[in-house]
Amino acid sequence: MFAHHSILATAIFFISIIFSVEALPTESSALRLLESRNKKTADLSKYQVPLSNGTASLPAPTAGLTLKAITIGRGTQNYTCAAGSTDPPKAIGAKADLLDATTLLPYLPPSAGLSVVNILTKYVVSFDVSILAKSTIPVLGKHIFDEFGVPTFDLGDKGLLKAKKLANIAAPKGAIKGSKNKGEGAVDWLALTDAPGSVGLKEVYRVETAGGKAPPSCGGGEAREINVQYAAQYWFYG
Repeated sequence: MFAHHSILATAIFFISIIFSVEALPTESSALRLLESRNKKTADLSKYQVPLSNGTASLPAPTAGLTLKAITIGRGTQNYTCAAGSTDPPKAIGAKADLLDATTLLPYLPPSAGLSVVNILTKYVVSFDVSILAKSTIPVLGKHIFDEFGVPTFDLGDKGLLKAKKLANIAAPKGAIKGSKNKGEGAVDWLALTDAPGSVGLKEVYRVETAGGKAPPSCGGGEAREINVQYAAQYWFYG
């Protein structure tokens, strides 16, 4: 089992080759090695979604379902404020790219691979989206709320999930609050199940969240939309 410092060093290595636009020669060599192996796949049966925040737990995935993808979502949680309102902002949905974290997993033992993905999730909330677009982690899909307000996850060939909430728990104490760990806090962890219109996917878990919480009050002023930067892991089952 990897020591903590080895996991951190591995995470920093992956961050350097994934997100560096002006890579050093040694990093370029590592990047070419990574890209030359991009056909290698991970055995997802060895991975288990984190369910506990330390004091409460989400329900386990339904028996018989298999893990289809682990992604890192990076985008915004979206809210609105009415003119003059001092109420809490009203949640209206989210929009995020879903980065395919499974492409990193074949190169590490499962425990270390998951630790690296956890660290990456905490880091990417501080990366500008334009930098993420240049990374070597492919975008597997998109997360939006459709015109009816239904959480929607489009993973292309892997399936489409129209979702409804099954359960939620607060993010763990000490979760990253937002970019550079500044913000109102991390949004809840969620378990979502399929709704009509889904194809190939049955459940998704949003865990290891970073950022995304709205300010406690609209604070008066003009009507407006508030977009709060966030990152999270999304584990898909089908």
